[in-house]
Parts: sequence; C-alpha cells; structure tokens
Amino acid sequence: MMSGSVRVDGNSLVLPGGARVRFVRTLRLPETGTHPLPPGLGEFPVRRVEDYADSVPPQWRARGGVMLPMYLREAMWLSFAGTAEPAALQVGVGKVCAISGLPWSSRLSRDPQNYVVLPRQPWLDGIKSGKGTVRQFVALPLGLGATVEGQVTGEETWGGIQLQAFALTESALGAWRAEEARKQEAAARAVPPAPGGMQWMGPSGGYGAAPMPAAPGAAPQAQAPRSMGIGAGGTMRQQVFQDDRPGSDWAETAAGRVFVHLVTPPDWRRITGEEPPPSPVDRAAYTRAGLPWFDYYDESAEDLAPTDTLGAVKPAGDWLGDDHEPWQAPGAHQIKPLGDAGKPVADGDW
Repeated sequence: MMSGSVRVDGNSLVLPGGARVRFVRTLRLPETGTHPLPPGLGEFPVRRVEDYADSVPPQWRARGGVMLPMYLREAMWLSFAGTAEPAALQVGVGKVCAISGLPWSSRLSRDPQNYVVLPRQPWLDGIKSGKGTVRQFVALPLGLGATVEGQVTGEETWGGIQLQAFALTESALGAWRAEEARKQEAAARAVPPAPGGMQWMGPSGGYGAAPMPAAPGAAPQAQAPRSMGIGAGGTMRQQVFQDDRPGSDWAETAAGRVFVHLVTPPDWRRITGEEPPPSPVDRAAYTRAGLPWFDYYDESAEDLAPTDTLGAVKPAGDWLGDDHEPWQAPGAHQIKPLGDAGKPVADGDW
C-alpha cells in the first residue's frame, strides 16, 4: 500500500503538516545512575525500502517504510525540529508504545497518554520509564527477549520503530492558525532584541551536534543478527510533556505512518551498496575533549507519570552482559542548559 503522506527529505521523515523527524546518533549512557542529555553526533542515513526491493527480505517489502543502519547496542534519539503545524505523534518500539507501554493502537489515548505533542516535545531519547526520566533507545537483536517488545509482550515479532502522526481537526487547526497570525503580527511590532545572545545549536539541529573524537584502538564490530529492535539503555533526565489540548482537537484517524527497519551494518552494505557510518564514538574520549552535554527542563509543562510496564523494563546489560566501555562523567561546565519536500514512503501491512 502506497501512502503519499510521509516523505523522505534527505535523512529526515516529513510527516503530514510538516512535522520533521530525524534519527540522531549519540553516546550510549552507562546503565547505572541518571545522566544529562547526551549530544547529537550526526544523523543516521535513511533509505526507502521500496528503492531496494530486490535486496531486502519479503517481509520488509510487505511492511514498506524506511530503513537505517545501527550497530549492536548503539544509541539514538529522535529529533522533532522543524514542525510546521501541531501534531500528535505515536512512537512505537516493536509495536509497543514508547510512552505508555501499551500495545500499538490506531487511535490516540489520553489515559494513559500514548503520544507526544509536537512541537512542544522537541525530542525523545528513550522509553518513558520514570518521573522526569527516560531510558535510552539502544539497538538489540531479536530472539533473546531483550528488546522492549520482548520484555513487554513475551514475543519478538516486529522489531524496528513505528511512527504514526495525527493532525488537528479542521476547526482546531483554524483556531491555531489564527493565533499564530496574531503572534506574528505582535512580533512584527516588537522592538528587535539587542545582539549578543548566544544559542548553541549544532549543524544537525536538535540539542546540538558535536565532532566525534575517534575511539582509540576500537575493535572491529562483529556482525550482529539481521533482525533488530529497540532495547532500554541508560537513564537520563527528560520530560515527556502532557497534552494540554482537549482530546477532541485531534483527528480520529492518522494522517500518516511509517515503519522504520533497523539494519545491521553488514546488511546495510549488502542491501544498499553504501558504507555504513563509522562505529560509535568512545564516550570517555568525548568527555575528555571537553565537548558539551545538555540539560532541558520546562517548568510550564506537566511531565507525564510513568507506567509500571515501561518502568519494569530491564536494561540491555542485564541480557548482554556488563557495559565495559569506560565512563567519565562530564564536569558541570560541560552541561549546557537549553531553553524552552522529498519522495513519498510506501506503507504496508503492519
């Protein structure tokens, strides 16, 4: 089934209404303690499955969507920068809601909330596992029961990441546009601020992208199993904001959806003929270089309460063994506080 409502623009997915989703490489956090937001280290390349129909498995062709390469236990976060109109976005990991821990649904839910609100939610780094915290998205093989899907459902059938966007109703969108017009008129009358303010923003957007120091003596990555899903990594401070709109403001049916397949680097090379990104950066080298981490808190928004389901998900290390990558905590001076077109993607059966 072909859906023209989701497009690929470079390495971004553009959803109906202009919501732009990027998949950002990042440092994998230790699985003990609670940490600031890790940096963005560039985008994952994104390719349409249908462009490689002769080299992907039949199951992938049936599900459609896009694919991107990840190393075993590599971490990512989702950036929602560039949203043109408000949207409610569901995020699934193996068709388990990353916000509520409930099974994937074709409808929005408010109790518990099973979506994030754009553009209020600027990014999402993991599953909503605690009050004011999330556990990092990390890539894990299917078949061990270690993914969020495996731990929550007892099965590993889907893997990957699922996104589904809902637009405002016609009346709610009209009211929003009128309010935006009033804001723009007021801004045009305002005196421009004096120069000199500083905002740190990396070239890949979100809460920053920084150079990747090489991992000294990094061992070659062993080939991971082909089927991959999302597991839980380390804990970081991050709010998932409660929707303050009436539920009736949102459309009852999704405006667009996409299935994101996670591909091992060897399979990426075989399927696309492209070289995958280099292996993940050594996090101790990053911290020693004095590069920034981030902290973001919005006192004007209400953080969602975590659910018991996702709070009980065990981290990857409980299944795959301890994380032996060295850890050097960033100094206080390294943590930066932050203020508040393309081709259509084919959809399939999932």
